[in-house]
Amino acid sequence: MAVPIVSRAEDFYAPAPPLRPDAWDLIPPAERVIAYLENMEKRGLPRPDGVDPDALLIARVDAGRWVAQCPVCLSAQVVSPADPRFWCVGCQPGVWTTLRFPDDVAAVEGLVAGEPLKARRFWWASDDTAYNRPRPRPPITLKQQAEQDLQNSMRRG
Repeated sequence: MAVPIVSRAEDFYAPAPPLRPDAWDLIPPAERVIAYLENMEKRGLPRPDGVDPDALLIARVDAGRWVAQCPVCLSAQVVSPADPRFWCVGCQPGVWTTLRFPDDVAAVEGLVAGEPLKARRFWWASDDTAYNRPRPRPPITLKQQAEQDLQNSMRRG
């Protein structure tokens, strides 16, 4: 199996031996995190019932994985554009939250593919303001940089 440019839930959450690698092929990608946790912890979990019509999370690429982060407990899990739903296995709310992915997922994955180290592949939507994500500074001219350097040197004495 080829390693994906950006991992998705269906790639990331896989059954552990002695289960066959294809044992979860019929489980929808958003529900694989539940199966994974149940398998690892050897206990059942409640299941979400319905979708919260007022809730929306924005998926992002974080260290080469599509992830979404719970707005309540801040835990994150790997998600998939093939099944844009999120249910926090930490908080275990009663309903699913809808995920928003970019219109052109392949273009985003192509954009981050240029980074050779998977751990450095990051992307988030420009309108995703959650958690005070840093925004790039506007570029400055060489003249502005020289003026800033002069002011800083004068302050230091």
